[in-house]
Amino acid sequence: MSSLRYYTLLDRICLSVDQALRALAGNTQTTGALYPARDTEVPKLNDQQRKHSAGLMRVNHAGEVCAQALYHGQGIVSKEVAVQEKMQQAAIEEGDHLSWCKKRLEELGSHTSLLNPIWYAGSFCIGMAAGMVGDKWSLGFLAETERQVIKHLSGHLHLLPREDMRSYTILKKMEEDEARHRDEAIKLGAQELPWIVKQGMALTSKIMVKTAYWL
Repeated sequence: MSSLRYYTLLDRICLSVDQALRALAGNTQTTGALYPARDTEVPKLNDQQRKHSAGLMRVNHAGEVCAQALYHGQGIVSKEVAVQEKMQQAAIEEGDHLSWCKKRLEELGSHTSLLNPIWYAGSFCIGMAAGMVGDKWSLGFLAETERQVIKHLSGHLHLLPREDMRSYTILKKMEEDEARHRDEAIKLGAQELPWIVKQGMALTSKIMVKTAYWL
């Protein structure tokens, strides 16, 4: 039996505060999965390539901060135990991605987005709003989020310097995980979102991408 059955709303609020602090401090809960690039050769990048790779990985790290917040926000208001568990598990697995992106940024001698607290707060509120509409719509939001993340990761795989196989290996593994999250949400009964909602999500994502690359 799931421990989530015994969580009160207050319990989940306290858990969400802890999750937020961990996500922003880079100490989020993970599955303990191994670093995908551990056996990949360290590339020799010039300064321009290094800065470009760092900018892309900073965007991906910020995206994972947003994903954490979305799932935390959705999970706190979900009424179904199965959906609560799905959101919690997805957030933990996204914690792997958060950790990997942060490690790669450190390898590149760069930093995470200075605006991460803003990305987290905004995404948490969006996640709560999606969860309040109902679990099927919440799952639909999760599925659509993953679809857009997959598209975004696919683009970055082509934008990375060819020499930077360490970043490429990380993003490729993340892409596989996101596809699994999307498929699991659909199996749980995700509702297809209206076109206007999808476009709003895409626009919000573009703003984050353009900003996080530099900041």
